[in-house]
Amino acid sequence: MRIHKLIIISLFSAFSSFAIAQQKSNNSNESAGFVSSDIRFVKNKIQNPDLRNSDTLVAWKGEKVHTQILFRAKDEVNALKISTSDLRSEKGSKITRKSVRVGFQNFVVADEFGNGCGHRKPADFDSSWVADPIDFNLKKVNVSENNDQPLWVSITVPQNAKAGIYKTVISVNGNRKHTLSLVLRVVDRVLPEPSQWTFNLDFWQHPAAIARVHGVELWSKKHFKLMRPYYEMLARAGQKNITAAIVHEPWGHQTYDDFPSLIQWVKKADGSWKYDYSLFDKYVSFVMDCGIDQRINCYSMVPWKIAFRYYDEKEAAYREFTSKIGSPEYNEFWGNMLTDFTAHLKQKAWFGKAVIAMDERPMKAMQSVIALLKTIDPAWKVALAGDYHPEIERDIFDYCVASRWQFPNEVLERRHAEGKLSTWYTCCAERYPNGFTFSPPAEHVWMGIYSAAKGMDGYLRWAYNSWPANPLTDSRFTAWPAGDTFQVYPGPLTSIRFEKLIEGIQNYEKIQILRELYKNDPVKLAQLEKLLKEFDIQKLSTQPAAEMLPAVKSFLNK
Repeated sequence: MRIHKLIIISLFSAFSSFAIAQQKSNNSNESAGFVSSDIRFVKNKIQNPDLRNSDTLVAWKGEKVHTQILFRAKDEVNALKISTSDLRSEKGSKITRKSVRVGFQNFVVADEFGNGCGHRKPADFDSSWVADPIDFNLKKVNVSENNDQPLWVSITVPQNAKAGIYKTVISVNGNRKHTLSLVLRVVDRVLPEPSQWTFNLDFWQHPAAIARVHGVELWSKKHFKLMRPYYEMLARAGQKNITAAIVHEPWGHQTYDDFPSLIQWVKKADGSWKYDYSLFDKYVSFVMDCGIDQRINCYSMVPWKIAFRYYDEKEAAYREFTSKIGSPEYNEFWGNMLTDFTAHLKQKAWFGKAVIAMDERPMKAMQSVIALLKTIDPAWKVALAGDYHPEIERDIFDYCVASRWQFPNEVLERRHAEGKLSTWYTCCAERYPNGFTFSPPAEHVWMGIYSAAKGMDGYLRWAYNSWPANPLTDSRFTAWPAGDTFQVYPGPLTSIRFEKLIEGIQNYEKIQILRELYKNDPVKLAQLEKLLKEFDIQKLSTQPAAEMLPAVKSFLNK
């Protein structure tokens, strides 16, 4: 009997030792810690950032700030979960846990810049799985063995929060619990609501793409319901312009989904014209209700392919008008429409918001359009995204130049005095700074500060959501570097790029506020402007954006 007891005790002791050893082994098989939000993680690429048990964020009241957590597991984790708690200051102030959101990052296929624009075959470019979509709705995820799971931590500071230092903990629960400490220093300055931001953000919306990815009928009730969260998310980033197609395919079928006209053009049997604005009115009213309501950019009198579709009642078929821009036939065709459209916009009290917009069109075509518009109503506003043409600059209300251009200082000052918008854009042509899925995240922050440094009013990008076939898995699309056609994902899901863009816009707003505040403090104003002079696009060829940001951000957050 004693021998049996000794055997049992020995077995139990051995099992306990094995269990303890196994637990220690399991404990060392996973880790979690804070890392910089300027890191984009790539699958199967060696990236060994320091994992910190604590992190400190600095924010103004009303600002949204973020950081990242990296979870690493050698063993499979069946349900990785995150829990948060209230932020509390030593003086008893509280920011509730509702202000803290943690999202799981997903991976999509990206390629590389290559030669930028131009039709490309996927096999000709290196591809990789990169982190970009952020899902704040997931409660848990499975992590396979020997894998990393990056997490995005976002804190939106209430505008009525008290200044001070707040602390909280974030629990990362894998096969064991990892407790991380987060410190938030709230500066005694207030950032306005996004609707009040002065930064002119113009991301072109693509309603048909939303219908396609959700499998609903275009312009149905379900479609409008599904569009709302996408447009409200864009409004919260400070979007100012409604993208309104007033002709069929203003960009000549260069997107995966069609770009249908919001206005139905009809040539009646007697040769006269009528224009159905019912969908235009419904769509514009809807987008305004989502919080995007300052301008209606109408595309386009000069589309990428000069072919204007209309319905011919006499022939009971759709036809295309193809006469040359500036010809008598073109002027008559558009003159009829513009006269009617002008009257309709004035009846809706929208004429002051309406802008006839063109994208990268030749100067001669622009001169013809401007001349025609002046005969209809001299108060018509014109927008152009493209090269800088001093010959037509005075006639363009919203002038957005490619990043290789800069407005002369005296022109910029005059345009500001006249209440005109002067912005810039990037597309497939620029290696940096840019917002591709493989771009360094800090470049979107850099662009916001660059806009302020150069005296620009904002930034334009041609596609908010012109998705390829399967954007949640593959961000590549025909002629452009990966991610060029969209900045957010179906869901809607935000992205690292979109969140960093908002960070950049917030820094732009801070700069404008401090410039005004320091008008009577020339020393501090000079310090700020000296820091901003470092922001030049050519410097990005030798210095990463992430290295240029800390000095300015530190000054803004004093």
